[in-house]
Amino acid sequence: MVYVKSCLRRADNFMYIVKKNAAARKAFLVDLVNEENYQDLAEKENIDITGVLTTHHHYDHCGGNEGFRRQFPNIPIFGGDDRVPGMDRRVKHDEVTELADLKIKCLLTPCHTSGHVCYLVSNPSDESDTPVVFTGDTLFIAGCGRFFEGTATQMDTALNKILKPLPEDTLVYPGHEYTLANLKFAAFVEPHNPEVAAKLKWATEQRENGAFTVPSTIFEEKATNPFMRVIESESIQKRVDTDDPIKGMERLRSMKNQF
Repeated sequence: MVYVKSCLRRADNFMYIVKKNAAARKAFLVDLVNEENYQDLAEKENIDITGVLTTHHHYDHCGGNEGFRRQFPNIPIFGGDDRVPGMDRRVKHDEVTELADLKIKCLLTPCHTSGHVCYLVSNPSDESDTPVVFTGDTLFIAGCGRFFEGTATQMDTALNKILKPLPEDTLVYPGHEYTLANLKFAAFVEPHNPEVAAKLKWATEQRENGAFTVPSTIFEEKATNPFMRVIESESIQKRVDTDDPIKGMERLRSMKNQF
């Protein structure tokens, strides 16, 4: 199974260490949040870093890129936006590459930023292995990112046309620990959804015990994430006063901004 170590940085940012399995040495990193000593990190984790995946150019997701580049001048940094510092591998939508013996499919999801990329990671030597997707600030657990550089149409495409069709067991690793706030909003717009209530209870217990709420799955997001449920949920349609997925997406995001 693809091994992912979730590393909390700042108050609620995630950086991820990814390997083919727990015993593997070859690894890559996702979203270097901070300037830090990545050589020390490699020694501590007993890994050989083969690359860096950056979801988008916001500093809290690539603040460590330039320092990493100084420490590892020959290791590639992938991204989808020329504003990503240190990037030397700009990716395209549906481009497939390989790092640390893992297959990486690059999914461009512009909206939060115009160059946002999600990365779908799978084990090419075992198709039955559970895939994982790193969603940055596009898809959060039970939520989505703000539309800073895009539109509701773009976010609908990202969530419901690109990410929603992924295999339901795909593990979802977002850029932030925003789950509790997102689930409280989900419960507000869809108060009779038992899946939302159960996950809110679970997430509350996780955070009270100092544990993370990552990962989610595509299956769970389809059941609990209001931004992926406008078409399915009459309750949400009543809240946003429309059954149109684009208008619903726009109104949900506006409501969440004020929640």
